[in-house]
Amino acid sequence: MKYPWLDAYCLAKNGAQKEYKIEWQAVRYMVGGKMFALEGEDNHKNPIITLKCEPSFGQSLRDQYPDIIPGYYMNKQHWNSVYLRGDVPDDVIRQMIDMSYGLVLDGLTVKARAEIES
Repeated sequence: MKYPWLDAYCLAKNGAQKEYKIEWQAVRYMVGGKMFALEGEDNHKNPIITLKCEPSFGQSLRDQYPDIIPGYYMNKQHWNSVYLRGDVPDDVIRQMIDMSYGLVLDGLTVKARAEIES
């Protein structure tokens, strides 16, 4: 894989947990019981990571990078998938992970966020 740091970067987030879903053959990264990243393959066995993004930011990334597509098997407005054999710069993927984590964290209850952030 071109981005060997992905797993460690996702797990370094406060409260992040990793779970392998056999039925999806994919790894989910969760915070507060909610998914912020999904690493797996498309139906052609191409490795991808799917991340939540602000809709306008996600669209601008798709316009700029051919290896970023609307979320694979996800809501196409709020999720984007990145082909992990592609040419998306590391810093862009890190920014996408940070945004995804932040959006999911912000969607948690105040109590859940406080527990994670403490």
